[in-house]
This record gives sequence, C-alpha cells and structure tokens, in this order.
Amino acid sequence: MRRFFLTTAVVAAVIFGLSGVTTEAVNNGFAERFAAADTKQMGEPGAYNFDRAHSFIGFKVKHNGLIEVPGFFRDFKGTVNYDAADVEKSTVEFTAQAKSVDTGVTPRDNHLRTADFFEVEKYPEITFKSTKVEKKGKNWIVTGDFTMKGVTKSISFPFQIAGFLPGGERSGPRMGITAETTINRRDFGVNYDSKLPSGILAVDDNVKVVLQIEAVVPKQAPPKAE
Repeated sequence: MRRFFLTTAVVAAVIFGLSGVTTEAVNNGFAERFAAADTKQMGEPGAYNFDRAHSFIGFKVKHNGLIEVPGFFRDFKGTVNYDAADVEKSTVEFTAQAKSVDTGVTPRDNHLRTADFFEVEKYPEITFKSTKVEKKGKNWIVTGDFTMKGVTKSISFPFQIAGFLPGGERSGPRMGITAETTINRRDFGVNYDSKLPSGILAVDDNVKVVLQIEAVVPKQAPPKAE
C-alpha cells in the first residue's frame, strides 16, 4: 500500500473550504477577546447541535515522513451544551461513523475501513464525551473520554470559540469552535506497520485530530393554536 496517503493540496483546500469555517472567522479577534474576558453571559446558553453542512471532524497524518495528509468523516453528530454563566460547566460530545471516512482516494478509504486501521464492521463508531472544561492561563481545554476501535482513553483538546451569532427567522443561535490535538494511533490499536526500506513509517504513529465546528440551537417550532 505504498500509495497510502498520497497527498494533494486540492483535497485539503476542498475539505476546509466546505467546512464553512474560514481562517478569517477564526482569527477575527473574538477568540482572543473570549479568552481574556469575563465570560459570564458571553453568547446565549443552550444545547448547540453540530451543523454537519458547515462542520468538519477529521485528521491529518504524515505520509512517508514527508507531508501531512488530511482525511475526514462524512457522517457524524455532536452537541455542545454551553453554559454561558459558567463555561467550565459546559459539555461536548460527538460521534463519527468510521465507515464514512473520506480521504479523496477510494482504494485508500477502503483500506482504512479494514482491520489494519478502523475495522469499521467491528467498531463502527468513534466517540468523544467530555469530562471537564477548564481554563489554563489564556487557553481553554476540554478533556474527555475518546473511544476508537474499542479502546477508551482520556484526551484533551485545546480549543477556541470563534464567535457567536444570534438566532434569526431560520435558525437559533450559532457558535463556532475550533480544536486540535494529537494522539498516538497505536494507543487505540491501529498498528499498521508498513515501512520504507529506510525504516521510516509509511503512516506516522502520531495523528492530529482536527475539529472545526459550527453548531446551532434548534429553532423552536411555534406553539400550535388551540
């Protein structure tokens, strides 16, 4: 599987473009203001469901010791229960369907679904459920139980809140969140071990997990007239 993770900048551009979360949105200064501010009542409280049309749950991993190649999951769901009065009481959880993995190359995606990697028939879901949200200095961190291929370990995501939007006629309030962390795939039983003659791994052990999430409070239907 030498061609595993052949990189393309086009794939990366398309993935991040479709996410609906732009670099400008992340770097518009809100994240810095949120980190520095008294966060009480910053944004509306509520259960914000991941908007799949404008969100991204994916990964990046180095191929042949050279370039990080991206992939993502097409089928996922998640919720941020945001406590505006005390952000540290907020929670987040998400589930990605492993068989929906997409790197833009069909043979590679089929290989990822096998026992070499996600073994999707036996382990169909990848999940995260937070156990703690905390602020360390200027940084926000969410820690929780991450489960992949039947193994559960506690991992932490440093995250930024990119901003909030008020509700309107078509949808409830929205929020944007970006987060990234690195895991060792072997900790979760992903032990594919193909190497180059030089001994360099074809697929690096360390994998970046990348979240770019736009989440929305569902619009409440108007009460029926009696």
